[in-house]
Amino acid sequence: MKKFKINYHVLIPTIILALISIITIFSASIYTSKALGNLAIKQIIWYLIGGVLVIILVRLKNEYLYDHTWFLYILGILSLIGLLLFATPINNSKCWFQIPGIGSIQPSEFMKIFLMLTLATMIHNFRSDYQNPSTKDEFFFILKTFIIFLLPAILTFLQPDTGAVIIYLIIYFCMMFASGIRIRWFISAFIILLIILASILGIYFYNESLFINIFGSSLYYRLDRIFAWQNGSGLQLENAMTAIGSAGLLGHGFKNTPLYFPEASTDFIFAVYASNFGLLGSIFLLSVIVYLDLTIIKLAHRKIIDTDKYILAGILGMLIFQQIQNIGMTIGLFPITGITLPFISYGGSSLLSYMLLIGILLNISDKKISTYKYK
Repeated sequence: MKKFKINYHVLIPTIILALISIITIFSASIYTSKALGNLAIKQIIWYLIGGVLVIILVRLKNEYLYDHTWFLYILGILSLIGLLLFATPINNSKCWFQIPGIGSIQPSEFMKIFLMLTLATMIHNFRSDYQNPSTKDEFFFILKTFIIFLLPAILTFLQPDTGAVIIYLIIYFCMMFASGIRIRWFISAFIILLIILASILGIYFYNESLFINIFGSSLYYRLDRIFAWQNGSGLQLENAMTAIGSAGLLGHGFKNTPLYFPEASTDFIFAVYASNFGLLGSIFLLSVIVYLDLTIIKLAHRKIIDTDKYILAGILGMLIFQQIQNIGMTIGLFPITGITLPFISYGGSSLLSYMLLIGILLNISDKKISTYKYK
């Protein structure tokens, strides 16, 4: 067997982000409930487990995932159904399985990867079967892939976890765009989506009672939370922006976040980092993030199998969206949606899912175009 070539352009940024994550979570511990334990130590453990998963995946290769993609997709769907039926509600949400001795597992994080794999193989098979697909062929292909997206989206929305649903949608559109289908489908989808959103928001703003009767109070309060960012109100956002804005060039110093705000180690981790290390530290973090994103773009320009290209489109779309959304909501540019910062925010399930993506990236880096056939 040929020697595996490690892509240090992927590995080194990941290690740097891991160190930043652990340091920042430890700094955020002054505002973290003691009942949660030492989250920095837990994050180290999750990173170590993630490293083992990367090694396993590197030995198995991506083709193993492609061969078992439908099994993984069905497993993900069943886990989402299991949440709705058996999970214990936490903050009125059924998003986690509680496993004694391990902690909580969030299936929607892994469903993102399963969705990517499934769409990638479906696009590959479609392109293999239809060299010059007709409009009718593309329509039925889009219909099938949309159903594959819609199933986990509905189940995740019912938990409720709106942020994950948005990420599913981003993954779907990015991968479908990479599939090379006609642009007219995206224009049509955009128009339909715009009409639906305009109708929903129109009812939300002008007839609250009708909105609750049609869509329920859960969706109403989720939208209410999203639009609260417009006036910049709320302890969380106000204190986070004040902590960042007062940090200056070098920051307040390690473990010296001046103000309290909830979710300091998860959703608002960037506020902790920026307040501690200031403008220069923030520029460094953003540079590492952008470097990793550019590395993924460069991988997509290599001569690799088309399925890997579709996977890269999904990975890149998901990461960039989460990076922009998380940092944007922290500084008041975007609504607060509960979307975490990849590789930085605390979270076992999310971190393990990102490390699986690193394993996929390393596998793609190690190979060139082949004539691999799916089972």
